[in-house]
Amino acid sequence: MDVPQFGAVFPPPPLSAGWTEHFSPTGVPYYYNAHTRQSTYTRPLPSFSSPTAVQVLGAKPKEKPVSKTPIPGTPWLRVKTNHGHTFFTHKAEKRSVWVVPDDIKDAVAALEREEAQQTDERDTQVARIKAEMKNTAKRKAPEEVPIAEIVVSKRARVSGEEGEGDEGDEDDGEDDGEESEEGDWQHEAAAQLAAEAEEQERIREEEEKRAKEAEEAEKSAKAKESVLQLNMPERIDLSIEEGKALFKTLLREKDINPLYPWDTSLPLFISDPRYVLLPSVSARREAFDEYCRERARELRQSQVKKEKDDPKEEFERLLQQEVTSTRTSWTDFRRKWKKDRRFYGWGRDEREREKRFRDFLKELGERKRRAAQEAETNFFSLLRESGVAKTGSEWKDVKRKVSNDPRYDAVGSSSLREELFNTFLKANSGNGSLSPHPDRASPAPAHEMMDVVEDAAEKERERKERMKRAVHERGEKIRAEREKLEQDIHRSRLGLSREESELQFRTLLTDAVRDPQATWESSLDQLGIDPRFTGSTLPVDHQFRLFDAHVASLRVKHLSNLHTLFETHAPGLNTAFSALPVDLSSSLPVKKLGYDKRAVEDAFARWQRERAHAARLGFDEMLHENAFVEFWGRLGKIGGDGIDGGVKRDDEGLEDEGEAGGGNVDMKALARTVDLSDMEKVLKNDKRYMVFEHIPEQREQWLRDYLSGLSAPKLSVHAGD
Repeated sequence: MDVPQFGAVFPPPPLSAGWTEHFSPTGVPYYYNAHTRQSTYTRPLPSFSSPTAVQVLGAKPKEKPVSKTPIPGTPWLRVKTNHGHTFFTHKAEKRSVWVVPDDIKDAVAALEREEAQQTDERDTQVARIKAEMKNTAKRKAPEEVPIAEIVVSKRARVSGEEGEGDEGDEDDGEDDGEESEEGDWQHEAAAQLAAEAEEQERIREEEEKRAKEAEEAEKSAKAKESVLQLNMPERIDLSIEEGKALFKTLLREKDINPLYPWDTSLPLFISDPRYVLLPSVSARREAFDEYCRERARELRQSQVKKEKDDPKEEFERLLQQEVTSTRTSWTDFRRKWKKDRRFYGWGRDEREREKRFRDFLKELGERKRRAAQEAETNFFSLLRESGVAKTGSEWKDVKRKVSNDPRYDAVGSSSLREELFNTFLKANSGNGSLSPHPDRASPAPAHEMMDVVEDAAEKERERKERMKRAVHERGEKIRAEREKLEQDIHRSRLGLSREESELQFRTLLTDAVRDPQATWESSLDQLGIDPRFTGSTLPVDHQFRLFDAHVASLRVKHLSNLHTLFETHAPGLNTAFSALPVDLSSSLPVKKLGYDKRAVEDAFARWQRERAHAARLGFDEMLHENAFVEFWGRLGKIGGDGIDGGVKRDDEGLEDEGEAGGGNVDMKALARTVDLSDMEKVLKNDKRYMVFEHIPEQREQWLRDYLSGLSAPKLSVHAGD
């Protein structure tokens, strides 16, 4: 008896609790458990061994701690769960283990001994109390008295005999006393039991209180550790949009880089409770892709907002902030800032930026020269106003008196200050002549003194300028030789660097462009935020060609996956699109390619045509490879009796057959005995032949056409011995 397949007669059995069904890119179903985070290609089925098993399927309660006992002298807690398990947790380190750590084994053993001793004491007290109550019950049991005696005694009391009545009263009083003593003992035992129960209740309450305090301390520590951590309930009903919004909020809080792929970013947020708000992995990946697009767009907009400033002003600001010395070289400046947008955002090329850099150096040198000249003039004014500069004065004495003035600090070099002081002394003493009576020497006119000072300062500046110019020219010469050497090295490495640039750009495309429908214009925003794109040395047309090749490879990849789906669900060449057992419009390759139902149908038709054409070529190749078909097909084309009137018979055994012996065999007549059916019997087991079972007439005609196209075999000449 044939067993019906699932989906043909009966629906598939239900999945076990927690499992969901999904489909791979090739259409193969697989199953995922969101609680255990396991996936399998085998359908997990529930156990139907008994009705009870069906009723309790998935009804096992979640494992939770029921008691937490601090271990004395250690920061550890012993935790017992509702499933009977025991583990140990470290409050400060946030670490839990199932096995007792070596450093607290003694403390745990002592705690267990103390608990065992308390349990034994409680059991002993309870056993003692039960034994005493049992003995009491035995003492209270009434003695067996004959019924007649009881009746007689009652009658005697009724008859009014006073003596017996008095004795009976006395006996009753004794019994009452015994009963009162036993009642007091029972009250005492009940009070002791109540005290024991109260003590046990108090101990239990204290343990619960300690466990609650430990739990609250742990919660507070976790809250201090992560203020943003959310306490999610075990079950919450959210819509897909709400879950997606919370999932994106999780990604923003974790600051997930939108350029990183899903597999790289998953460990950063998989442990967050909000990860399971979306029901499936595909929904989470879809929300992740949306977040990446939105986040990349935000970063791009913020970058564009920064770029709204004038690029030339940004370049000028960079020069003013970073170039503070006229000895700064263009090579060093370019090497340090070539990847900064303030550097490459202005100018048509490197030559224009270098020209502005050298002009800025000239301006900087001029500003420094004017500032130095002004500082020297102010220093002369300081010496003149202070009145301390006299002939024969020493600089160390004057220095103490004027060092607090800002004009003193304006001259940056101490040696220059001393040199200016000596120049001022010479000008003040009358062109260098020392007066024998400095106290009575008349000071030179102010304008003459300033002229002398300025001349001396000008000569000193010219001397320094000549030295600086010589050093600069020497440096320029060395720099030119170095640049020439670097250009030679660059030309020798040009081929290798171009190959490295192509490889780096292809890696960028692999990381950033994953949509086969992407265009160059739509991808520029995402590519523009990557340094591998902005710093690439490849020409734009070369980058465009690499981009087209990358997108084409993506389309070929997804189209190959779609063809694999076609081949899975369309085994024959005669399978129509409407006969496909599944709806392919919702598959991943179709979504990636952006096909609608009509486009999928057109793709299926093209694939069937290509498949039929390949099968037809294989059929012809099969006919050419088959020696049986070729031999008898060619043999049927020979004329007359064949080669030299036929092929000679073998003389051996002819007498038994009743033939005269000798003669020739007509090969053409023999070839007529091999008809088309014999050839089909030889070919019927070949897959290239069986694939055309749906068109046997056409297949037979192809065979006939092949046979008709064969030529007669060539005549062979055999030389005698």
